Amino acid sequence: MARARSVKPRKRLHLKIRSGDHVEVISGKDRGKSGRVLRVDPDRERVFVEGLSMIKRHTRPSQVAGAQSDAAMGGVIEREGPIHVSNVMLLDAKGKRTRVKIERGEDGKRYRVAKSSGARLE
Repeated sequence: MARARSVKPRKRLHLKIRSGDHVEVISGKDRGKSGRVLRVDPDRERVFVEGLSMIKRHTRPSQVAGAQSDAAMGGVIEREGPIHVSNVMLLDAKGKRTRVKIERGEDGKRYRVAKSSGARLE
């Protein structure tokens, strides 16, 4: 029986990448590919990018009444795996890789700004 991975308690890291952002992988087996961030795991410092780092999960059929989903059918299911946040870079509106800085607006709110172009990322 496999043991569950425990998440080490560490200082809460504020990631500058959010779900819905377009990112490009800069290191690893999917280097050069880009996609949309599906979800972010700040505790483990990982992002899940649509269509990248695909893993195969072998699942047993489950008996759920009236369900015809992939999990109910069982078999080999492909889904996105985690990528460390340091291995991806955010893409700006022009599709160019950029770093991100945080600026405060006149209203006191925090805004993400692309360092390459100076445009706000929303």
